[in-house]
Amino acid sequence: MTIRVGTASWTDKTLLESGWYPPEADTTEKRLRYYGTKFPLVEVALHLLHPAQRAQQRALGIAQPVGFTFNVKAFSLLTQHPTRPSALYKVLRPETEKKNVYLKDFDAEVINVIWTQFLAALGPLLDADKLGALLFQFPPWFGINKSNKQYILHAKERCVPFPMCVEFRNASWLSDENRAETLEFLTSYTVPLVCVDMPQGHRSSVPPVLAATADLAVVRFHGHSDKWTSRNIYERFGYLYSEDELSDWAPRLRDLANQAQTMHVVMNNCYRDYAQTNAEQLARLLGAAGERRRTSSS
Repeated sequence: MTIRVGTASWTDKTLLESGWYPPEADTTEKRLRYYGTKFPLVEVALHLLHPAQRAQQRALGIAQPVGFTFNVKAFSLLTQHPTRPSALYKVLRPETEKKNVYLKDFDAEVINVIWTQFLAALGPLLDADKLGALLFQFPPWFGINKSNKQYILHAKERCVPFPMCVEFRNASWLSDENRAETLEFLTSYTVPLVCVDMPQGHRSSVPPVLAATADLAVVRFHGHSDKWTSRNIYERFGYLYSEDELSDWAPRLRDLANQAQTMHVVMNNCYRDYAQTNAEQLARLLGAAGERRRTSSS
């Protein structure tokens, strides 16, 4: 059993302003190397489909020692989120004046190219054995139904040999009446469920169900901000967990880890050094604080 604890960012501007990095860590590469001395895992996002992304992923792979793991958020269009046309290659952009486009706005041939370009950008991380999983975080309107189940299976098939995991933002998947069905579906196709801790009572709220549906278990902590619906991401995620809160989570996380071969725990309360502070606390509570040292020397 392996437990890796990390955060969903190492370059956030408020993190840089917080003083968490030493003064000598004054470039992206130096910051990543410093981050790697603290944690064995980080989550990154591909915001653009652009040739530079492939070079960036190659640089990331080279920058870190053996054992460091990157989880990558899937390109927004492929998780059925609204996407700026400028995020795509010019030849792929539809003729539109709309601010955002959706997967449904493209024909099958273009969608195939988008998938190909997205996965090609990740090749260097896979080749360097530093790719953990692709995070498919679906939007609040992506509820439980046959069509959406088929899309998850389609995404899994397209991602091979890249591993994937799914995070829902629609409560129907894990409601009392549908939870067993969802867990059985994911388990039968060995698709890891991303378990979440997040504010409740909103359209995007999902209950904190801890279940391993594959060899990899993933947990993401979003905090409990009372401004979850704010358009300001720092108001949404600016929540610092208390030691008592994390202590309550620790035994539950250990139980989940015992159901899987590997568990990734990602602090997504990315405001200043909140995520880094809480990740270090949780790693100590889980006895995973030495994971960085063990993997870097392997």
